[in-house]
Amino acid sequence: MKKVIKTDLEWRELLTPEAFSVMRQHGTERAFSNDNFPNNKGIYCCVGCGSKLFTSDCKYDSGSGWPSFYQPINNEVIKESIDNSWSMRRTEAICSQCDGHLGHIFSDGPQPTGLRYCINGVALDFQEKE
Repeated sequence: MKKVIKTDLEWRELLTPEAFSVMRQHGTERAFSNDNFPNNKGIYCCVGCGSKLFTSDCKYDSGSGWPSFYQPINNEVIKESIDNSWSMRRTEAICSQCDGHLGHIFSDGPQPTGLRYCINGVALDFQEKE
């Protein structure tokens, strides 16, 4: 997997202002603002680099207001980092290919993993399975 490296200017040209804020500046979108993906079968990809991150089979309604998944496509597509912002200790989910901030990982998800990948919708691009 080849790393995607761009300048801030290049990222600003590629991403919407909200996606740039989330992915490059570690922002967060408002809850319930971007979990409007279809319930069809498909793949959720990183909006910054196109890396395949999650399948629709692993998406579920967590009630949190953000797209939630219980596992990524494989263990290589998401990097984890400790995030101590906002006086909280959380595990940050980062795209391994472009280092874009995706969201956070929590241990309150369903089985079989018990994890909840709480991902900003502006960081995702849905590709419906044909």
